[in-house]
Amino acid sequence: MGRKNYTQDDVRQLIKDENVEFLRLQFSDVFGNIKNVELPVSQLDKLLSNKVMFDGSSIDGFVRIEESDMYLYPDLTTFMIFPWATDAHGGKVARIICDIYTVDGEPFAGDPRNNLKRVLKEMTDAGYSSFNLGTEPEFFLFKMDADGHPTMKLNDKGGYFDLAPLDMGENTRREIVLEMEKMGFEVEAAHHEVAPGQHEVDFKYANALEAADNIQTFKLIVKTIARKHGLYATFLPKPVSGINGNGMHINMSLFKDGKNVFYDPKDKEGLSQTAYHFLGGILDHAANFTALANPTVNSYKRLTPGFEAPVYIAWSGSNRSPMVRVPASRGQSTRLELRSVDPTANPYLIFAAILEAGLDGIRRKLEPNNSVDQNIYLMDEGERKKAGIKDLPDTLLAAIDDFSTDDVMKAAIGPVMTRTFIDAKRLEYQSYRQAVSKWEIDNYLDQY
Repeated sequence: MGRKNYTQDDVRQLIKDENVEFLRLQFSDVFGNIKNVELPVSQLDKLLSNKVMFDGSSIDGFVRIEESDMYLYPDLTTFMIFPWATDAHGGKVARIICDIYTVDGEPFAGDPRNNLKRVLKEMTDAGYSSFNLGTEPEFFLFKMDADGHPTMKLNDKGGYFDLAPLDMGENTRREIVLEMEKMGFEVEAAHHEVAPGQHEVDFKYANALEAADNIQTFKLIVKTIARKHGLYATFLPKPVSGINGNGMHINMSLFKDGKNVFYDPKDKEGLSQTAYHFLGGILDHAANFTALANPTVNSYKRLTPGFEAPVYIAWSGSNRSPMVRVPASRGQSTRLELRSVDPTANPYLIFAAILEAGLDGIRRKLEPNNSVDQNIYLMDEGERKKAGIKDLPDTLLAAIDDFSTDDVMKAAIGPVMTRTFIDAKRLEYQSYRQAVSKWEIDNYLDQY
C-alpha cells in the first residue's frame, strides 16, 4: 500500500479538489481501541501547525486529569479519504493518523504509535533498515436484530474457501475488498475461513509502522461495510464455542540495504544465522509477550488444542501445529510466521514486542530448539518435554504474570504503558473471575 509523502500544500489541494469538509484525526489507546477527534476543514491550518489539543485524561490509560492536555501531530502520509462517508451536503470525510505529544513538545510515552517508532529506531541503530510484516486478521460476521444490535446468529454455514450460496458473506467481503482498494490497499486474497461466518482478507506486507496503521484502518473498514449490509463484524478471538476462533498470523522479515537478512541459500532450511537468532529471541520471550499478543480473557478460549491455534512454544519448517512456522518461499520472501497472535492485540504494541524479542535474540545469539516436524497435538507430555516444548500461558492472569517478569518485554512498550497495561488487565481478570458463567449454571445447578 505504498505511502505518499504528501506535503501540507498537497493535503490542502486534495481537500479542495475532493470537496473534503471534515477531518477525522485518529489515534489508538494503550489497548488498541481506535479514537478520533473530528475537525471541520476550517481548522486545517491549526492542525498543520500541530496546535490541535485534546483532553488526554478522558482516554483510558493515558494521564491523570491534572496533566491532561495533549497535542495531535498529524502524519500526512496517512491522509486518506473515506470512500463511503459524506455529510448531508455531499462533502467528503478524510482521516489522518496522528501521534500524541505533550505540552512540552515531547512524544507522549503512553502513545503506542510513538512507542513503535522508538523501537524501530533501536532497529535502525542496530544496522537494519526495515522490519516488514504481513498480517492475516480473521473476523466473524453475525446477523443484527431489528434494533441494530449484534446477535449470536452467524450469517452463513460456509467453510474454508466455500462459495455462495453457502458463503452468504461473499457480497460483504467483496465490498470490503473494493473499499480497501479505493483507499490504496493492495489486497492479495479474500476468502471464507474454516468456521461458519468466518472470513479473512489478506493484504500486502508493509513496514511495521505502516502495517500497524493498516490493521487499524482495516478493522474500521470491515466494521463499517458489514454494518451497511446489516451485519456485525467482530474480531473477538473466540465468539462461538466448538468452532475455530479468529487469529491474526504475522509474517515477518528483517531487511538491511534492501536485502532480506533472514535468507541464506547455503542453509538446509534457507535461513541465515540472523534468522535463527531472531527466531531464538521470539521463542525465548514467547510466553512473556503472550499478554500483548492475546490481551483478553476470551483470547485463551481460542488458545486450546483442537482448533488450529497454537498452544505450544515451538517452530517448524513443515507443519502448522507449532507457534512459529517458516513458509516455503525463500529469497526476498523468506519469513517467519507467528501464529499465536489474535486480532484483539494492539498492533503497535505487539509489533514492538516481537521486534524487541527478535533483536534481543540477535544480540544474545540465541539458538532455537530443533524444528518440530510432527503434529505436536499428537505428542504426549513426555514427548513434548523431551523435545524442549513448553506451553503458552493458558489464562490472561498467567500471561500477565509472565509478562511482568520480563524486563526486555516491559522495555519494549515502556514503563508508562507497562504499568497501565498490567494494572488494567489484572482488574479485567478479577472482574471475569467474579462473574458466574452460563456453563457453570448448566453444569452445576442441577447437580448441587
